[in-house]
Amino acid sequence: MTQSAIWAAYEQRLLRVSDYIHAHLDDDLDLDRLAEVACLSPWHWHRVYRAVHGETLAGTVKRLRLQRAAADLAHSRLAVSRIAARAGYPDLSSFNRVFKSSYGLAPAAYRRAGSHAAYSTALKQGMTDMYDVKIKMQEEVRLAGIAHQGSYMAIGKAFDMLYGTLSARNQLQKDCGMVGLYHDDPDVVPVEALRSHACVTVGVDFKAEAPLEPLVLPGGYFAVLTHKGPYADMPEAYRWLYAGWLPQSGRELRNDPMFELYLNNPRDTAPGDLLTEIWMPLK
Repeated sequence: MTQSAIWAAYEQRLLRVSDYIHAHLDDDLDLDRLAEVACLSPWHWHRVYRAVHGETLAGTVKRLRLQRAAADLAHSRLAVSRIAARAGYPDLSSFNRVFKSSYGLAPAAYRRAGSHAAYSTALKQGMTDMYDVKIKMQEEVRLAGIAHQGSYMAIGKAFDMLYGTLSARNQLQKDCGMVGLYHDDPDVVPVEALRSHACVTVGVDFKAEAPLEPLVLPGGYFAVLTHKGPYADMPEAYRWLYAGWLPQSGRELRNDPMFELYLNNPRDTAPGDLLTEIWMPLK
């Protein structure tokens, strides 16, 4: 079997395991079970997965469960004990310790005082200049992406598929930008119908073959807000940008999709240190 054929087989296994992890976050996701899904021995599969994704399988599962927990804390009224149990921590004290080590605040404190709360406070108090928004001119950018439909908070599944596919095909470039392209308004469109793409920036000679799609990010003027903190806090940043900054800016929206540019990687960056640029298209 040729090297390309070997990695084509690994690509399908990576996609299959990524699908399984995201669909079974509430289940027991130990190494042996995921190796069965990949149809490889646990020892070999763990090495392949870590080489491609840069983190262990256990690290992926822990990170995704804590991301979901942070979203539940920020945007739901679920009891902390229930959120802890969904994240795999029936012992609340263990969940408090692990969550604080990752997010910098204990769960109850994060619910009260995460950056989502700061944006909400700024909006309620009419603080339209609390955060620095820059106007930038951007040239057209070529992308390769994988489509995602459903909650924007679940686009990580598409990013896992994207990076697994690029790695298996030896097409992943170190200097590529990581972009989330969002086509619908989550306050209007039902969650299950939301459309987005997980993307990387590519050169003009890049050939995107299924499941990758060739995409183009239109050029023009943008309002750019740099958000620091967990992805779960970002819906409030959007609301502040639309309802706080935009009305007093004197600018008009352009009919192109919003996008996010991720300046660091959640696999090796603490949630509180994540940097994300939110790009709003302007006329």
